[in-house]
Amino acid sequence: MRITHQTTNVKSNQTKELNIVIAPDSYKGSLTAKEVGETIWKAFSRELEGAQITVVPMADGGEGTVEALVCARGGKFETVWVTGPLLQPVESRYGILGDGDTVVMEVANIAGLTMVDEQKRNPLHTSTIGVGQVWMHALDRGYRRFIIGLGGSATNDGGLGMLQALGAEFRDRTGQSVKPAGGSLGIIEDVRLDLLDSRLKECEILVATDVTNPLCGEQGSSRVFGPQKGATEDQIRQLDQGLAHFARLLEGDRGESLQDRPGAGAAGGLGFALLFLGAKIAPGAQIIANASGFAEKISQADWVITGEGRTDHQTLYGKLPVYVAEVANRHGAKPLLISGSIGPDVEPLYRHFVSMHSILRRPMLLEQAMKNAETLLYETAREIGRLIRAVEMDR
Repeated sequence: MRITHQTTNVKSNQTKELNIVIAPDSYKGSLTAKEVGETIWKAFSRELEGAQITVVPMADGGEGTVEALVCARGGKFETVWVTGPLLQPVESRYGILGDGDTVVMEVANIAGLTMVDEQKRNPLHTSTIGVGQVWMHALDRGYRRFIIGLGGSATNDGGLGMLQALGAEFRDRTGQSVKPAGGSLGIIEDVRLDLLDSRLKECEILVATDVTNPLCGEQGSSRVFGPQKGATEDQIRQLDQGLAHFARLLEGDRGESLQDRPGAGAAGGLGFALLFLGAKIAPGAQIIANASGFAEKISQADWVITGEGRTDHQTLYGKLPVYVAEVANRHGAKPLLISGSIGPDVEPLYRHFVSMHSILRRPMLLEQAMKNAETLLYETAREIGRLIRAVEMDR
């Protein structure tokens, strides 16, 4: 289901009829992708009379994946209480798409980094058990097709917690079940994978992630993503060794190596566990775009607007705004970026965008910017709408 808006005013003599597609990611922790798109639409509608403006909420496998796919494909949300990243009860949700057969889940709202206070972040103690619990909830309701977004996790347990929730047993040298957290990986001595829920063999699993890292090593999940999840240098080494041990146990049972496959290191190694269960991994932005018919929607567009919470040099490496810009450029549309903030080293991004804009119009603290993000975005989008109007008037 697309969200299409056309201004109801009579076409102005000062503006040409325009076709604009707004396809943003969320401003994480502040505005959902739908809220970002709707805010820009309100601002453009005020400045660009007669323009056809289509809002296509996007995501790349992280926060907003469930909402973006439900908006794109129709469907509904299912609310469920599960065990959160710190092993506490949390309310989460997943989506059931309009086909009535496909479930979409996102780790960000089950075991997400934003769900853990900064001072409590420690991937030795966080768990993916809730991911398995959501999965079981959907299995019990008869669903067998799954899209799982892996971005934004607080975990580094290799999917240990998820596998335990799905029925597998992992015991230490004393025969006790290990705690479902990253710190347990290195003490596992006995594995019972034959106890996994048999319904998993009936499942089709598509994993959405922009991460291509292997499970272990210098480019692995612990080394690259551990610090942002609160891991110290000593903890990074412990987690990396634990993941290697965990992988050997699972691969020994399976008879093939999965830990070096692209995406195995996504979500603290959850990608590895999902590969073990037979999942296929694909770029998150591509999955959302295909599901929403994004390429078709921009085929007649003059301008395509995208953005994210923070744009920096990492945006070049598989992030959603660049994907949107590449598709827009292929269709002859002009891509423009509006993000919460823009960091250093973004010069190479000008290869993709006509221009890039931050909504920060004056000096302020991060907390202030996030609290006032909607107003700041609206003000900035109005200015950009006026600029687009001036450009189109000169044609």
